Amino acid sequence: MPTGVATGCCWRHTGPVAENKTRATEADVHEFVASVGDPVRRRDAERLVALMERVTGEPARMWGPSIVGFGTYHYRYASGREGDMAAAGFSPRKAATTVYLMDGVDAHAALLERLGPHTVGKGCVYVKDLDAVDLGVVEEVVRRSYARLTGDPEFGRRLSGPSAGEPS
Repeated sequence: MPTGVATGCCWRHTGPVAENKTRATEADVHEFVASVGDPVRRRDAERLVALMERVTGEPARMWGPSIVGFGTYHYRYASGREGDMAAAGFSPRKAATTVYLMDGVDAHAALLERLGPHTVGKGCVYVKDLDAVDLGVVEEVVRRSYARLTGDPEFGRRLSGPSAGEPS
């Protein structure tokens, strides 16, 4: 049960901040991708693994049961919640492949206009078929988002890879 204080009409949380449930795991990325049931999602996942490894210079790693992530950044919210998350990533969901842009889609609006058929959420781009979109745009959006997350102190600090002092 969360702890808190009633403040008139609202409840203000005063207890410990919940931990991030999405964490890096030791699960095998290639086994996960091979297990994707939809052949288009599976093909797109294979292509995104290669693209994102090339763009980020980081190996693919599973985050939770269904997110393939690359690199790591540390986030901290004004609320006090903080944690680590993949700096780039995607998930082959049932309805579409979700490409995560942790710096938000608004930062990439001009590029996304040239992407092709897609929909967006606050930090996600949903693509039903990579064959229908411009992969050059996907690559550039991932490159810019990753660089911003791992190189801009506004979004945290890089925790993995060459910039963190680890060998590449």
